[in-house]
Amino acid sequence: MWSQGEVRRIIGKTGHNESEGKENVRRKQLLTSVLLMIMGAAAFAGLTPSQAQQAAKPLITVLNPAIESQMVDRLPLSPRLDTLEGKTIYLVDINWGGPDAAYSVFEEIQSWFAQNIPSAKIIIKRKAGMYSTDDPALWKEIAKNANAALIGISG
Repeated sequence: MWSQGEVRRIIGKTGHNESEGKENVRRKQLLTSVLLMIMGAAAFAGLTPSQAQQAAKPLITVLNPAIESQMVDRLPLSPRLDTLEGKTIYLVDINWGGPDAAYSVFEEIQSWFAQNIPSAKIIIKRKAGMYSTDDPALWKEIAKNANAALIGISG
């Protein structure tokens, strides 16, 4: 690097008039720019090509939340029942927390209905397979026999 004396000689001491002051400012700006370029080149030159390529890779990956395909047609919700009296209601455990996770809660719900709306028929079912697999036979049974269904997890 340059010694302090060389830097002073290049940029000069303070100017005696306005034009010399502006010239000194320009010299300092030029020197600063050159020094920054030299320092940047020196720092970058120490990298191997693979390191330079690695440094050029993005640090994070950003996913675009926009939908790329057309959305499916939405189906309206089923209309609410006027009453639960005399209705058949399925309580469906989807196997989220294992075989015993929801049954105790569904049994409590069934007990509540027996005490408060005894004419309602409550059927507790467990979906076949894991929570993420389809169970067409159960959905067909519910569509045929139920007036309402509570499908999910509990416990």
